[in-house]
Amino acid sequence: MKILLALALAFSMSAQPLRCTFSPTDSPLVLDPSGSFWKNASSVAFSHDFLGKDSGLKPTEVRVRWSKQFLYVLFVGRFEVLHLKPNPVVDRDTVPLWDWDVAELFIGSDFQNIQRYKEFEVSPQGEWVDLDIKKDLKHFDWKWNSGFEPSARIDREAKVWYAGMKIPWKSIGGDEVKPGREYRVNFYRIEGPEPQRKYLAWQPTKAKSYHVPEEFGRMVLVDRDDRLEED
Repeated sequence: MKILLALALAFSMSAQPLRCTFSPTDSPLVLDPSGSFWKNASSVAFSHDFLGKDSGLKPTEVRVRWSKQFLYVLFVGRFEVLHLKPNPVVDRDTVPLWDWDVAELFIGSDFQNIQRYKEFEVSPQGEWVDLDIKKDLKHFDWKWNSGFEPSARIDREAKVWYAGMKIPWKSIGGDEVKPGREYRVNFYRIEGPEPQRKYLAWQPTKAKSYHVPEEFGRMVLVDRDDRLEED
């Protein structure tokens, strides 16, 4: 695990693409990072905010895998405090979910118009929202339905929460899903109430906003990642 974490931190704030490893079969959404599905998955970790400054929080880890049908994402967030929405609702979009603790993925398949991308969010309580973003048109469509599967759980004793996303590739769009295919991505996490609220970002946006697609990182689909530690 120490080698994996070192590799993950090395990717952070880097131009290197995140290598998303292939799963030959689809899986239920698993929230255990030590389970067989996630054990050797590619990962990144970050503890800096959207300006690139140290947040003082323990690193947030993100693991990714892909199959022919789905993109799988697992967030592991170690927390100091939880800022949760009272009376959570998990059978429909929660807007604005970003006013509370949340994990977020922004992903775009269009390299010709980077202002077009998708946004997926999951809270520690399993609330969710998905948005179709057309920033060039100032259009943020939260009524869009991606069909993605969210999941979450909180381990209060260990002070860590987990958020999973199982996203159909057809909702993300783009060319054929195959090894070598690249996407523009960024991962975010928000923790705590104001005025101590922390806004974390894998790739710093250099602005007090997550919607800066010019600063997104890259993710490439691979058959396997030979740089990962083997048992």
